Amino acid sequence: MPPALSTLSSSCHGRSVVRAAFVLALFGWGVGFYGPPVFLHAVLERTGWPPPLVSAALTCHFLLGAGVAAGLPAIHRRIGIPAATVAGSLLLAAGVLGWAAAAEPWQLFVAAMCTGAGWVPMGAAGIHAIVSPCFAETRPLALAKAYNGASVGGMVFSPLWVLLIDRAGFPAAAVLVGLAMVSVVLSIASRELACVPAGQVAATVPVPLPRASHAVAVRSTLWRDRRFVTLATGMALGLFAQIGLISQLFSWLAAGLGTRQAGWIMALATACGMAGRFAMAWLLARWADRRRAAAASYAVQAAGTLLLWWAGMEHTALLACGAVLFGLGIGNATSLPPLIAQAEFAPADVPRVVARSVALSQALYAFAPAVLAALVAAGPQAGPTAAASYGSCFLVLVLLQVSAAVVVVSAPATRAAARAAPA
Repeated sequence: MPPALSTLSSSCHGRSVVRAAFVLALFGWGVGFYGPPVFLHAVLERTGWPPPLVSAALTCHFLLGAGVAAGLPAIHRRIGIPAATVAGSLLLAAGVLGWAAAAEPWQLFVAAMCTGAGWVPMGAAGIHAIVSPCFAETRPLALAKAYNGASVGGMVFSPLWVLLIDRAGFPAAAVLVGLAMVSVVLSIASRELACVPAGQVAATVPVPLPRASHAVAVRSTLWRDRRFVTLATGMALGLFAQIGLISQLFSWLAAGLGTRQAGWIMALATACGMAGRFAMAWLLARWADRRRAAAASYAVQAAGTLLLWWAGMEHTALLACGAVLFGLGIGNATSLPPLIAQAEFAPADVPRVVARSVALSQALYAFAPAVLAALVAAGPQAGPTAAASYGSCFLVLVLLQVSAAVVVVSAPATRAAARAAPA
């Protein structure tokens, strides 16, 4: 990757920052996003508590994370990006140990609050705040490479958590992963993150900004700004559909194909998230309308969801194609909205816009697994693999993805600004 074309600090090396952000995303998503579903299963097996109770702790994890994401820019300005990232890793490690050792339900909810708050500095809003100050013209590719750590985290940590818990037990696995994560984050924070300024975004030039995007106006009327509302709503709808499908896809596939083949198809979809990010970065270099690019990504996911539904268990090849199409949009659902915000809002407002969008999305998709599970349970139960029992589930997902594509391009004054912004 070429060096950053625009940096806010002469000591801030773009390639080193991207590598550091990749590793942070690997741990952030691997422990804080792909870990909790495994933790939930381990807690149920260890305690025998009612599944709705443990699932409520998972919802608490995502909801608190949404609140912390909204305030992350203020946290960065107050204590700095390195200190916030280290504190997040410590909270995340302590929370995972709490999931492993909880003897009472209230202890589980305390642990969920720790993991929910701890993974945010290494999540979507945190990675954006780390990478964006060091890049301008090459920012889409830089963010794509950094966010790929999330996909790698899913591919690595999902089987790793299962292996470690089976071999060493949940508490020992929590200690091993926690110590490794904190050690790596401490090293990164003392070197690569020390030069990253908090609350700044390298400006792309020239980007004509509407008067409504002036810093003072946005702060006072953010929720009245149609550009922000359509961006945040589109992101929330897309991620709700994405998280909902991911939460149900493995169970659906395992019932018809077995756990091994289901695992391979899930890994295929996750791996395609990286390919989708690179394809989008290549597209944005030639087509600067970022909102239309986001709509195209949601449309591809909708096509993949439809193909999964239509293929069923009888056509494995078509099923895999559906997983590929759906997977191509997994990464873009988190990496494209910040790029849209950078093209449409003043640089001083971008961190706040991104944090609010991420917070709204996370607050909504926290309920996606429960909602989709209720839809499946409410469908006809002719058999464990009956397509009819998942029919309403897939239909709702497709409608949400199509709605996200429509909403994201519905801001009237957005497209001109997006076309004027260099990719």
